[in-house]
Amino acid sequence: MIVTNTESIPNKQVTEILGIARGSTVRARNIGRDFFAGLKNIVGGEISEYTKLQAQSREEALQRMKQDAERLGADAIVNVRFSTSTIMQGASEILAYGTAVKLNG
Repeated sequence: MIVTNTESIPNKQVTEILGIARGSTVRARNIGRDFFAGLKNIVGGEISEYTKLQAQSREEALQRMKQDAERLGADAIVNVRFSTSTIMQGASEILAYGTAVKLNG
């Protein structure tokens, strides 16, 4: 499965647009991460616990988007984007979405 944030793929032609492929995950912070993040907030610097949580969340959303595109019969997903929204205090949704397409070439 080709996944790209561009509108086209070099040496490939889009023959059919199948629709929007999407995948999301909702993640909440945990007390352990919050404790270490609070300490880091005092001294400054990157909060690596949250960086890892966000990276895992993006990857999960991306995998779910690919599964959705496969269900649609896609060869690729173009114009891929990520979006984040707060669900409640301490929990957020990561959404990956793009256009599922069939390719020729």
